[in-house]
Amino acid sequence: MKKKWLAALSLILTVILVIAGCGSNTDKAKEKKESKSEKTEANSGASEASYTELSKLKKKYDIVIVGAGGAGMTAALEAKEKGMNPVIFEKMPVAGGNTSKASSGMNASETKFQKEQGIKDSNDLFYEETLAGGHGTNDKAMLRYFVDHSASAIDWLDSKGIRLNNITITGGMNEKRTHRPEDGSAVGQYLVDGLLKNVKEEQIPIFVNANVVDILEKDGRADGVKVRFNDTTEKTVNSSAVVVTTGGFGASKEMIEKARPDLKNYVTTNQEGSTGDGIKMIEKLGGTTVDMDQIQVHPTVQQDKSYLIGEAVRGEGAILVDKDGKRFVNEMDTRDNVTAAINKLGDKSAYLIFDAGVKDRVKAIKQYEEMGVVKKADSIEALAKEINMSGDTLEATVDTWNQAVKDKKDTAFNRTTGMDHDLSKAPFYAIKIGPGIHYTMGGVKINTNTEVLNKDGKPIPGLFAAGEVTGGLHGENRIGGNSVAEIIIFGREAGVKSAEFVEKN
Repeated sequence: MKKKWLAALSLILTVILVIAGCGSNTDKAKEKKESKSEKTEANSGASEASYTELSKLKKKYDIVIVGAGGAGMTAALEAKEKGMNPVIFEKMPVAGGNTSKASSGMNASETKFQKEQGIKDSNDLFYEETLAGGHGTNDKAMLRYFVDHSASAIDWLDSKGIRLNNITITGGMNEKRTHRPEDGSAVGQYLVDGLLKNVKEEQIPIFVNANVVDILEKDGRADGVKVRFNDTTEKTVNSSAVVVTTGGFGASKEMIEKARPDLKNYVTTNQEGSTGDGIKMIEKLGGTTVDMDQIQVHPTVQQDKSYLIGEAVRGEGAILVDKDGKRFVNEMDTRDNVTAAINKLGDKSAYLIFDAGVKDRVKAIKQYEEMGVVKKADSIEALAKEINMSGDTLEATVDTWNQAVKDKKDTAFNRTTGMDHDLSKAPFYAIKIGPGIHYTMGGVKINTNTEVLNKDGKPIPGLFAAGEVTGGLHGENRIGGNSVAEIIIFGREAGVKSAEFVEKN
């Protein structure tokens, strides 16, 4: 009897434990599901909260900023710092513009990060190398202001929690001055995220799907804008000053063909919003343009995806080879020279070859892998097979290159930079590339105060511009890393000078 009673008791306890266990697992699953749901909602909420609801639009602001790329958000932050009430209008569904696609870094000289790392550089050297890169055609006053304010722009970003202390080098430069995020990742999205965070913290209204279709004027000065929201509702918003930061025209087939018919069939790395709107609106107000035919073709663009493979890949040691596996150019020459060398090849394409060391130092490569454009193998011979190339030829090319790195002397093409590391760390990688439209050096004419100039060289009152919408700074060829510097340096100046204008008027 006692045994039967113990067996029954044991059975009851087992059932209780099973039920309790199931309940525990169910609760845990429920908690996990709720946690995941909360996380998703939080992320969604944060994304939506980054932009301002249309119901909060006011009829007048101190300063209207057209375009929410790096230059626009920078200008807004500086204007706010000066006590202004700015607003940002962005025609695309998200902020960022072409800034989001920047990958290599931001050039600056005499920075605190260079000094910390023992890199000897000078503003004068930065000036001379940029002038040489632009074939001596750069606006010299703009260039001088640019280099002399580059270090303070790095400091300003750092004060906003945007730290660019990982330094590399780009083509046309002889010193390491290309500043990147600490982990070596692509600079663009990091910069956009950081600026957007600051814009939100400063409670600066930023409207997306807000297409500015016209800049208004009254008594000869900029007086506000007409904005079309969500392609339906059009509203007039007045202001005491207008800052145009709409980017270039690299995604406008019409404007590209008009300026450079020879480039009409090239792929473009530009985001679809880069259609020259700001240039057209400023011309209607009497503004003038400069260097409109100077359109930069970037040498390393993945053709199927029209995606830029950043210069930092070469800056950290990659080489370029033709379809036979041979080097054919100084990979760190200026973009126009490298592009010309690729265009001389039979199929106007080449391969970037690099190793695991380069991949470790350039975090953007992970993104290229996710896009499916990177070939990978455990040896150079196997990599050559992956890309239908002679293994013996590619191995000989890499061996010769590694010896050049060891000797610090490239007898084949006189490359002198991006030679800190050889290509010997497996696995090995290749990306097929060709030239693509990347940047429009031309745009509206401004002075160092970022005031838009008319045909007589006089400022149009209340109208300012910064970033790729402007022209003259880069001359006939832009050095990699200078556009990111431009949007911060002149974006800051546009914010400050537009605020000063409003105060005086």
